Amino acid sequence: MVRGNIRGGRTGARVGMRGTFTKKTSFIPRHPFDLNVIEHSVHFPRVASNPAPDDTALLNALTKRNQDLTPTDKEQQALNNLLNKVTTVLDNLVVAPGDFDKCQLEEVRQVGSYKKGTMRTGKNIADVVVIFKTIPTKESIEALSKKVEELLKESMKTEVISKTEMITVQITEKGFDIFNWQARVCILIATVPPNIRKVENPEMQKHLVNSLSAIRHIRFFEENSNSSVKVLIRILRDIATRFEAFSVMNPWMIELLANFAILSNANRQALSINQAFRRVFQLLASGLFLPGSSGLLDPCENVPVRVHTCLTLEQQDNLCMTAQTLLRVLKHGGYKVILGIDKKDNLITEMSVFDGVVISPLKLAYEPQSDAEKQNTDDDMDTDNLDDSME
Repeated sequence: MVRGNIRGGRTGARVGMRGTFTKKTSFIPRHPFDLNVIEHSVHFPRVASNPAPDDTALLNALTKRNQDLTPTDKEQQALNNLLNKVTTVLDNLVVAPGDFDKCQLEEVRQVGSYKKGTMRTGKNIADVVVIFKTIPTKESIEALSKKVEELLKESMKTEVISKTEMITVQITEKGFDIFNWQARVCILIATVPPNIRKVENPEMQKHLVNSLSAIRHIRFFEENSNSSVKVLIRILRDIATRFEAFSVMNPWMIELLANFAILSNANRQALSINQAFRRVFQLLASGLFLPGSSGLLDPCENVPVRVHTCLTLEQQDNLCMTAQTLLRVLKHGGYKVILGIDKKDNLITEMSVFDGVVISPLKLAYEPQSDAEKQNTDDDMDTDNLDDSME
């Protein structure tokens, strides 16, 4: 799949108001060209056997970068201590709420990067989903946060607490956070599925649905991922912080992309981390997350949903363009710049030289529609609907 002009418009041809109309063809998503798949395909036989490239330097760089991004023992211990205290308090409220009747709790589940083992240094955050039996309201969430804070401080009375370990509770749009200077635990509120439709606030309803989705994501991750996938996720999330086009991918998109790159292969064998790293850029550069691509289906949804459809057309094109540039950089030995080991500003927007090869920046292919073009498109769609009704 090649990036091209993806300006919106009609896909059918009109012969005239009194003539015949050609109905729109059915949309059939296609998987982009994948070198890893054709390697074992009878339709693309090799005419010569080239030796495999020596990826020792890249593999060592990926291993070293993963070590640099992995949280230190001190960070993990600080987060683990706070998380254990918070989950203990919440579990007790589930089993024995006592006189607390502002809400009823069904279950407490750990989710997010800490639970998955993909947390990065400097991001000392753990996520916990608290499922309500009752319908969540702002008042009940605030009451729960105050109760948790009260019980935490009561349980820590006998401990010698330093200033860095003093806890603070803060209400957020998704629930509330409990944090100190060393770590943070984000409490995400959810409710049992029958209650979701009864929530009147659409924004809160959205957060409740996302919290339940996080539980399904953790189940899928635990059943389908391995240590190499965790390493690749950590590296890709770091890359997303340094390249704006990659930052539009949410954590779930990155996790599915890493899982696919390593485990979805024609020979059913997991790829090494260096092979999967290259494959990620090959897939994105060939249009995995472009309109018309089959992309990656969300395995945790009941209906088929391509995860990249949450991105705008401009974001999809920019992501593909950036991946194409970075793939050229990677091909000519510039992996240290991509990984952030070597610093180089404006890699995507300015000309650069790697291994004696000049790499020029690409241009976006997507052209947003003008108001007049949008109106014409709407008129065409109305005409199509009229034609369908006439038939």
